Amino acid sequence: MSGTSARFEGVPEIFPIFPLTGAVLFPGGRLPLNIFEPRYLAMVDDAMAAGRMFGMIQPLPDTPRTANGPAIYRLGCLGRITAFSETDDGRYLITLTGLVRFEVVEEAEMRRGYRRVQGDVSAFRDDFAIQSNGAIEAPPLVSRELLTGALRRYFEAIGVDANWDAINEISDDALIVTLCMACPFSPIEKQTLLEARTDAERVRSLLAILEIHSRRS
Repeated sequence: MSGTSARFEGVPEIFPIFPLTGAVLFPGGRLPLNIFEPRYLAMVDDAMAAGRMFGMIQPLPDTPRTANGPAIYRLGCLGRITAFSETDDGRYLITLTGLVRFEVVEEAEMRRGYRRVQGDVSAFRDDFAIQSNGAIEAPPLVSRELLTGALRRYFEAIGVDANWDAINEISDDALIVTLCMACPFSPIEKQTLLEARTDAERVRSLLAILEIHSRRS
């Protein structure tokens, strides 16, 4: 059995979710989280004891609440806890590394105050083409010059003095994931990037969003 198949089969059918507006995890991305609510402390405790996985997903804006809490988008990203520390006041500081996107089939019974879903990852097998160092195997369908040009205009428009030496050391694919996660895009824009079905579609959407923000400012 290949490593990819083993990892795919190792994805749980039901797993916890952390609904958080604006915090979007991408496969291969690393999301730092400060966990302090009791229900999410319990969620992390349970995840650490069972594969270290939970999903990040955004609440749906302007949508009535459900019995379990805010309505959520149908698509999120499952991650694995890859760094963990506990503060003196009982908070958890963790890093969640993105594994694979999922579609919510249905919500499962809540546990210890946190929500769980049955998630389907079958449409996102290509997300597993991520190497252990976080680099995506397939090159993005965009030139570095085009990407950095759009990024320079965007940073200039929003008044950010970027560290270009650091940016130039990042691989194209890692840079795309980092921009999708770290740039202060709207939650809807981030969700659009997450839901892109192909790398090429995500790059086109990213360039369009960068251009829109460059023109607004």
